[in-house]
Amino acid sequence: MPDVIADLTLVGAQSIAERVSMTAAVAELQRILRAGFDPEGDLPRGILDVPNGQLLLMPAAVDGAVGQKFATVAPGNPALGLERIQAVYILLDGTTLAPTAILDGTALTSLRTPAVSIASVDLLARPDAGDAVIFGTGPQAVRHVEALQAIRPLRTVRLIGRDAGRAAAAVEEARTFAPDAEITVGTPDAVRTADLIVCATTASDPLFPSDAVRDDATVVAIGSHEPQKAELDPALVGRSQVVVESLRVATSEAGDVIRAIEAGALSEGDLVTMHDLFTGTVSPATDRPRIVKTCGMGWQDLAVARLAV
Repeated sequence: MPDVIADLTLVGAQSIAERVSMTAAVAELQRILRAGFDPEGDLPRGILDVPNGQLLLMPAAVDGAVGQKFATVAPGNPALGLERIQAVYILLDGTTLAPTAILDGTALTSLRTPAVSIASVDLLARPDAGDAVIFGTGPQAVRHVEALQAIRPLRTVRLIGRDAGRAAAAVEEARTFAPDAEITVGTPDAVRTADLIVCATTASDPLFPSDAVRDDATVVAIGSHEPQKAELDPALVGRSQVVVESLRVATSEAGDVIRAIEAGALSEGDLVTMHDLFTGTVSPATDRPRIVKTCGMGWQDLAVARLAV
């Protein structure tokens, strides 16, 4: 019998970083969506509660490729100096379904999440957008600086967090991705002058009021896939053009969307899917804020994993 484990290609975090740039990841996700792939048909993921967190099982089958991410979400990990989300990814042969590679799923998630956000922001944000406010000081906050810089030359970045030491460290790391931008620790008031706003927190309630957001701003919310949590004010969601991965995911997992619908500020029919946006069925709004709300889907991991292998 063949030794399946011995035949697997192992792709660690460093190899992923060397093989797949943020620009390449964004471009591949855009290519797949422009080619007509509809995330609505992506395989459903499983979310299982376990002691100290959750298990996420995320399968996908796209363009003849098949893969599965096994991820964990442990809210207590940051206090221990560990990643909140950790994972391994298994890439399979599309014909035989034999395992062909195992990738560092934590590094993969760290790359694909901002790439998914910015794939849509690239279409929605003003061409001259460049003043960013980012809520959060963890890996996703910093990687979103890298991702934004890949599509728009950033002028200013304000990183906002509850822990002063973590915020300062995030600023220093972010400067390596956008060395020409003025990057400092900020306060929530900075939202009023921002044209790019990223929410990458574990907050359960809105981070800022709707009236603080300019009509020409583009907002990203990636902090949670839990229906009871929301980083955005329902009033803001209601007055904005809201782009989601799929209706199925948005109405079952996206707390920002669910709360706005429950408040009567938004209806499911108001939502714009990535398929709508990238196939030209719906054009980007120009008279109100644009929101990109993602929860994470298996097809995104598979697309970036293929680039790495």
